[in-house]
Amino acid sequence: MHETLPLLEISDFPAIRRETIETLQVNIGYRCNQSCVHCHVNAGPNRTEMMSDDNLELLLGVIKVRGVRTLDVTGGAPELHSGFRSLVEAARALDVHVIDRCNLTVLFESGQQDTAEFLARNGVEVVASLPCYSMENVDKQRGKGVFDKSIAGLQKLNALGYGKSGTGLQLNLVYNPQGAFLPPEQGALEADYRRELAAYFGIEFNQLFALANMPIKRFGSMLISKGQFKDYMRLLRESYSASNLEGVMCRNLVSVDWQGNLYDCDFNQQLNIPVPGRLHLRDLLEADLKGSAICVADHCYGCTAGQGSSCGGAL
Repeated sequence: MHETLPLLEISDFPAIRRETIETLQVNIGYRCNQSCVHCHVNAGPNRTEMMSDDNLELLLGVIKVRGVRTLDVTGGAPELHSGFRSLVEAARALDVHVIDRCNLTVLFESGQQDTAEFLARNGVEVVASLPCYSMENVDKQRGKGVFDKSIAGLQKLNALGYGKSGTGLQLNLVYNPQGAFLPPEQGALEADYRRELAAYFGIEFNQLFALANMPIKRFGSMLISKGQFKDYMRLLRESYSASNLEGVMCRNLVSVDWQGNLYDCDFNQQLNIPVPGRLHLRDLLEADLKGSAICVADHCYGCTAGQGSSCGGAL
């Protein structure tokens, strides 16, 4: 795999600083039942990295001390971690909003048959990956049969009340482009998703998040292999919008890896660019990061290009 960090380190991206921590986004492990070509964490069935019980407990301690309001749990497929359910229940007991970044097909893995019910029972927001409403495009990006399973997963969640008006069970979908281009306008794309999924599958959802692909890990390596890396970076730079700078997720979010190390975002985590001082979860029991510098590099243009891109969709 081609390393992209040497191509991103020298950057003129504007300096930005952190505000109050509102969200902990925690990668609790790289094990996944899928191996997607756009995956920026290189997750897959053969990955063994998983967060320890000690660090899971430490997470809860940090949430209490820092008054964190949202726990955003990701992976891999976070549901495959043996401590996932205990973490969710403990966070909900603290009245913390929990987000599960779900690939949908995991709901049909062995031992996961009641996961959807567990999520609904605990009022967990589901952010579900569905890079297109077309079977051909989804299976091309994520593997044969993934589309059909994803649709079945969405229908299962709908049956439990997810995406339905008045239930309070949030179901949001995530779109990623199929190639080296920016996502289309989020509102128009959401309307297309809503129309197609309702007409053909009877599926309802709350919002669509349109995310730009970052030039790192598998996607970055693919760009280099195809000779498209420079062109993609030129596209990101030329599409920079200063108005997006105030809304970037790193201002109020801290990313935590499976070992408990801290990063300004999930992308910095995968590039191994830690927060200044190389801090760990345990440091957040004492340290307040407000006002500290955020580590930036050229990939940050991916968050400010066009409509902007964050874990909550367009900015």
